[in-house]
Amino acid sequence: MNYNWNWNIFWETAPDGAGTYMDSLIAGMWWTLATAALAWIIALVLGAVIGTIRTTPNKWAVKFANGYVELFRNIPLLVQMFLWYFVMPELVPADMGNWLKALPNAPFITAVLSLGFFTSARVAVQVSTGINALPRGQRMAGTALGLTLPQTYRYVLLPMAFRIIIPSLTNEVAAIIKNSSVALTIGLMELTASARSMQEFSFQVFEAFTAATLIYLAVSVIAIVLANLLEKFLAVPGFITSGSAKTGGQ
Repeated sequence: MNYNWNWNIFWETAPDGAGTYMDSLIAGMWWTLATAALAWIIALVLGAVIGTIRTTPNKWAVKFANGYVELFRNIPLLVQMFLWYFVMPELVPADMGNWLKALPNAPFITAVLSLGFFTSARVAVQVSTGINALPRGQRMAGTALGLTLPQTYRYVLLPMAFRIIIPSLTNEVAAIIKNSSVALTIGLMELTASARSMQEFSFQVFEAFTAATLIYLAVSVIAIVLANLLEKFLAVPGFITSGSAKTGGQ
């Protein structure tokens, strides 16, 4: 049986009445970008906090932060997505659980939270690695200037650490865009789900997923190019060279 190629399928009206199949794919792309962007904000904030705690002198705080990282990094994202969507509403008080289930954008909110917490564990590792890569003299210099420990982190360690981990954070940006596709399993009509819907209604599987692949590629390339420009702008001589982080201080 020969496959019937039809590249004009993108301009045909989709069964959902929202426009053409191309309109559905573009709408899916925007849901993907919104999910990835909001999840990245959560991941960056939580990752910075947890990663910083992992390098503090308080051993109990360090144990908590390490436990957080191990919990969210070692449970597959798909499992975490299901836990957030199906299990969490049953664990909270009944009224709150019913409210969560009735939210009009429950799959979107769930996907953002799940992807944000999952990625935050990976960001935390990057942040703690960046802080530990700095020469010990920087921490001692902060103390010599009379800065408190929080002030030393805020004004001395974290600004430098973030500048040297930008290359690894770039990889996380690309990963969070791709990982957002897991949200289709809980009903979010992001890009992969839109391509799958197009394939099921039109039976043009190759056209649907070729378009989705090209859109993912374009979005990822743009994100990486912007991140590389930011990396070059913030590069610290002796710490970032040719897109890779390395320690200096010699």
